[in-house]
Amino acid sequence: MSGWETVNEPLKSQPGSSSRRTVSRTVTLGRVQPQAPALRTIFCNDREANFAHRYKGNSISTTKYNIFTFLPKGLYEQFRRVANLYFLMVSILSATPYSPVHPVTNMVPLSLVLLFSLIKEAFEDWQRFQNDNAINNTLVDVLQAQGWKTLQWRKLQVGDIIRVKQDGFFPADILLLASTNADGVCYIETANLDGETNLKIRKALEKTWDYLTPEKACEFKGEVQCEQPNNSLYTFTGNLVINNQTLPLSPNQILLRVFSECLSSIVSNVVKGCSLKNTDFIVGAVIFTGHETKVMMNSMNVPSKRSTLERRLDKLILALFSTLFSMCLLGAMGSGIFIDRKYFYLGLRQNVEDQFNPSKRFLVIILTMLTLLTLYSTIIPISLYVSIETIKFIQSSQFINKDLNMYHAETNTPASARTSNLNEELGQVEYIFSDKTGTLTRNLMEFFKCSIGGEIYGTGMTEIEKGVTERKGIKVQEVQTSNDSVREKGFNFYDGRLLRGAWRNEPNHDACKEFFRCLAICHTVLPEGDESPAKIKYQAASPDEAALVLAAKNFGFFFYRRTPSMIYVRESHVERMGKTQDTSYEILNVLEFNSTRKRQSVVCRYPDGRLVLYCKGADTVIYERLGSGNDALNKATRDHLEQFGSAGLRTLCLAYRDLAPDLYESWNEKFIKAKSSLRDREKKLDEVAELIEKELILIGATAIEDKLQEGVPSCIQTLSRAGIKFWVLTGDKMETAINIAYACNLLNNEMKQFIISSETDAIREVEERGDQTEIAHFIKEDVRKQLKQSLDEASQYFCARSGPKLGLVIDGKCLTYALDSSLRIMLLTLGLNCASVVCCRVSPLQKAQVTSLVKKGAHKITLSIGDGANDVSMIQAAHIGIGISGLEGMQAVMASDFAIAQFRFLEDLLLVHGRWSYIRLCKVVMYFFYKNLAFTLTQFWFTFNTGFSGQRFYDDWFQSLYNVIFTALPVIIVGLFDKDISPPLSKKYPELYKEGIRNKFFKWRVVAVWAFFSIYQSLVFFYFISAFSSTSRDRSGKMFGLWDVSTMAFTCVVVTINLRLLMMCNSITRWHCISVGGSILVWFMFIFLYSGITTPLDRNENMYWVIYILMSTPSFYVTLLLVPVAALLVDFLYLCVQRWFFPYDYQIIQEMHKDDIHCTGPSGVVGSKQQLIADEERSNEISQLPREVSKHSGFAFDSPGYESFFASQSGKYVPPNAWDVARRASMRHKATPK
Repeated sequence: MSGWETVNEPLKSQPGSSSRRTVSRTVTLGRVQPQAPALRTIFCNDREANFAHRYKGNSISTTKYNIFTFLPKGLYEQFRRVANLYFLMVSILSATPYSPVHPVTNMVPLSLVLLFSLIKEAFEDWQRFQNDNAINNTLVDVLQAQGWKTLQWRKLQVGDIIRVKQDGFFPADILLLASTNADGVCYIETANLDGETNLKIRKALEKTWDYLTPEKACEFKGEVQCEQPNNSLYTFTGNLVINNQTLPLSPNQILLRVFSECLSSIVSNVVKGCSLKNTDFIVGAVIFTGHETKVMMNSMNVPSKRSTLERRLDKLILALFSTLFSMCLLGAMGSGIFIDRKYFYLGLRQNVEDQFNPSKRFLVIILTMLTLLTLYSTIIPISLYVSIETIKFIQSSQFINKDLNMYHAETNTPASARTSNLNEELGQVEYIFSDKTGTLTRNLMEFFKCSIGGEIYGTGMTEIEKGVTERKGIKVQEVQTSNDSVREKGFNFYDGRLLRGAWRNEPNHDACKEFFRCLAICHTVLPEGDESPAKIKYQAASPDEAALVLAAKNFGFFFYRRTPSMIYVRESHVERMGKTQDTSYEILNVLEFNSTRKRQSVVCRYPDGRLVLYCKGADTVIYERLGSGNDALNKATRDHLEQFGSAGLRTLCLAYRDLAPDLYESWNEKFIKAKSSLRDREKKLDEVAELIEKELILIGATAIEDKLQEGVPSCIQTLSRAGIKFWVLTGDKMETAINIAYACNLLNNEMKQFIISSETDAIREVEERGDQTEIAHFIKEDVRKQLKQSLDEASQYFCARSGPKLGLVIDGKCLTYALDSSLRIMLLTLGLNCASVVCCRVSPLQKAQVTSLVKKGAHKITLSIGDGANDVSMIQAAHIGIGISGLEGMQAVMASDFAIAQFRFLEDLLLVHGRWSYIRLCKVVMYFFYKNLAFTLTQFWFTFNTGFSGQRFYDDWFQSLYNVIFTALPVIIVGLFDKDISPPLSKKYPELYKEGIRNKFFKWRVVAVWAFFSIYQSLVFFYFISAFSSTSRDRSGKMFGLWDVSTMAFTCVVVTINLRLLMMCNSITRWHCISVGGSILVWFMFIFLYSGITTPLDRNENMYWVIYILMSTPSFYVTLLLVPVAALLVDFLYLCVQRWFFPYDYQIIQEMHKDDIHCTGPSGVVGSKQQLIADEERSNEISQLPREVSKHSGFAFDSPGYESFFASQSGKYVPPNAWDVARRASMRHKATPK
């Protein structure tokens, strides 16, 4: 089926839609011969021509399963887990004649676990299916029969002409043809694409501006030759062939589809995605559809990460398997020895089963092994993984995501756990790798200083400079600025020599004018709003660029309008003060900035015909391209750059070059050819740019301040006390990086610092000779010497307890060679022994390499945190990736495991949630290990009394429901709500975090202690009850039988195991009591029903009326009282001795603050209320809200999110939010409103 038949209505023939060959045409544009098109050729407005290419439809599916694959694929996913596969094998064995237990014994728990997991998978996939339906059925206007027809998104095809109205979302990747705005311009919001809420501008090619009405659009018969579908969001290579002309296309003409994760909210218009703004409507041609759109090709899962605790859990499971094998082997060997015909009463002389045939002892051992394997199968906790998944999911979705202390009110951004697999990993982090810009700093750029013609302008002092001055013991005095000084967001500059036209009186006023024009022209900023300095707004790709254009405006060069080929600047008149002149500059070429070029250039034509190339970029790349001469200016500006870097400022160099018309024409021909290329377009454009970006004349340099985020120094100091070491990986100059490190408390004067730099006279001398081989060899040897010297000097401090802390600073060039296989061990050894490491001038690849070096070389838990696309590789390389939802887009967040809005929230994420999650899950795992081992060992001891025959001790249903019903809920409650100390105390005593780093709660010593408890209690359960029952009689005078004894034993097991859980809790809430009491009550309800009802299908009629007989005897109650006491006595004594003589650190803090029930606010942490920052004040107010007091340790139990429920009643101010979970909270005593 082809054409419009797929939308249930035939498309009428349109003028000019005659049969078209699918072969591409080659046409000429001037003297340029474009390359042959790539593999993808699209015929716009012609479905029949595109049908031959079999392009994919626009329907999307993000589900994992369908109705046919759900069961097979879902079961495959579940049986990839070793525990589930093991229980499947045991269930199969239990169906053989050699099994002492009914198949239901193992099938029921396995089925319940699989059912729970499959229901969870089905629910999640059903949600995805509903989202897909909502997306695919969204409506859009499509050109049909010379008019617009509303169709569903899923019916779109490549080449269709569509219309998108204001506030509408783009259903596919679209080539912009026309817009209702002037000059073919439209505004789009890409918040869902890159996290930026500022509007972007896309511009249609001038040749397609007229195709706005359906009548004109029907005439459009262009052919698009473009790249194959790919996941590069910010690039597009293609040409539009129209009217025998080939026009190069760029990303500026492409409108991308919205992200799939948020498409489900399009119908309700809740989420802001890639949508059309400030434009009535646009007309475009569909280029990529469905799963071939760039956004959908980016919708891949973050690389799967497993926590360290899970890997250790695998080892524990293997230990249990080894224990199980040993128990089975011992029992099988015992059976082989015990089977003998001398025991005549066993009837082993004739017609004997193979399992009990004394003549076949080896076969007896093998079959008994299989029998005992099914009998002891409960030693492996089948519900462990499901319980852990449930706990982790609730921890992340309810506790982390809804923590008010990690909510950023200014941007309305809560914390977000994008995965629940790594919660406990947050409690064991030892190394943090951090980006600087936007992570430690605010990424809110302000023009602060500049250097023009060898002269520094700007009188302010940065926070870094103040810190450096104070470290030298000099008192800093506040600089008083004039009342008429200019101050606005993005411009924090004062110097009377430049402001308000005073620059005209400077000796270098010509350089000043060139400097300001470069700022006003060399950019890609888009103006928005009224064309007046007070009301205009600038939409820029980066905060730096906006700050530079704002500076030009304040210096008298006001950029107020842009068209596809012109820039309009209102300039202060050079000759007469107070006069302005509107000047238009024709923009001929734009050589865009990227991470490889590290510069941006614009070729413009003045009104008088002058051709100028303006260039701005990093000092390293600009100085490489300067012409000869002007050595004094170049040297002075370099000195100024070092001063700016020392003050923590971000610097750019500005340069220009006058172009001769002939030179420009020759170069422009190469530029057009490269821009029209469909293969390696970016590479060819870079090569062409190199031809003209040379022989530059330096104008000056800019210095922009990016202030630190609130609370960064105190957060780093607190985390350092917690035993966490910081590595800052930044692209800034060494001077800037060092001073930022000082301001963040990463470095201080008490530290012994090692600096490994390539900025030495010897290296510069070798670099001037230009031999790359010699340079590489020399730098490598120099780095080797510096590393060895630093290691030798640092080694004397390694074992010293009172020695100074160590700090390392290394630049990117040296790091390149230090990461070589022959030197990386030296670098790793030195770095691991340093409290802080600062790597400057590093590339994104080097960030990932350094992270991987520590992760794999040190075998420590690593965490990477960043906010930009250049941090993605670093984030994915670490054990845990944290994305800052800042101003550099959402790429880091999308690649992360957790997302926060501010760096200081790491304190709560690690010290509170991470530490709690680690301790809780360790307890959960140990408790599972303990309760399953204790239960199984009672069956093991019974085997010694049955001649190793494999006779079962417990009823089948007891064994089936033990893990999944009678002991399941309490351990989940502990995993969710157990709390040793309150959040303020966790942050007041960050040293407690070191227990997680040292893994004190999941060591083999801890496993051995729990194993001892299991063995002791199992002995008590079996032998104490067996001995006591042997002398007991029921009301009729009969002795207790097997099922009486086993039922009594199982009752004691359920009661004891649940009570033991309360002994391990640090805080006991109503939920603990309800779960423990409820589990015991459920057991009694079950046994009352089970032993009171019998059917013909029952396998064991001997259970009938057992519990009623037992409860009619006093011995049952005596046993039920004494056995748990005897079983738990050793545990109680151990806990007492351990707490008194060998306490954990948190237990010491508990004792110190056991009387401070109502004083858990942060006031004791940060001082008086007058000294608190805004977020700390909010935390302080939250801490004063009513709490539910723990019955066990005296510590408050505060369910995350319930604070805001009581805020209004208590007279406290807590910002309202949509994710308030007050409904989950309860309080014993209603707060009295103030």
